[in-house]
Amino acid sequence: MDRLEKLCIEKGMRMTDQRRVIARVLSAATDHPDVEELHRRAHAVDPHISIATVYRTVRLFEESGIIERHDFRDGRSRYEETPDHHHDHLIDMKTGKVVEFVDEEIEALQTAIARKLGYKLVDHRLELYGVPIED
Repeated sequence: MDRLEKLCIEKGMRMTDQRRVIARVLSAATDHPDVEELHRRAHAVDPHISIATVYRTVRLFEESGIIERHDFRDGRSRYEETPDHHHDHLIDMKTGKVVEFVDEEIEALQTAIARKLGYKLVDHRLELYGVPIED
């Protein structure tokens, strides 16, 4: 049983065979797939999984806090397992590839800016958009 499937069970979710497949596909993802890509991968495992089932399952997982939805300006929602640790994203505007990163200087600067403006930073999301530097 994978991590995502365990989280679903811990949250009291009824795990159908199709939900298990979708949970496993999401757990195995090393990228940030959209629903269509999740459907393609899940359908390869179980050809009876419809795109509607994937949409419903993704919404259920998101509402339960098991996965996070990202909108990286490409017109489609993309998903990742809710991370154990904070990270930010750099999106390649040419390929759509998403690079996860952590930078302590950026984290400290955001906290300092919030404090300077009279706030305690409780959460944030940073998305950088770029294109590869041509050599």
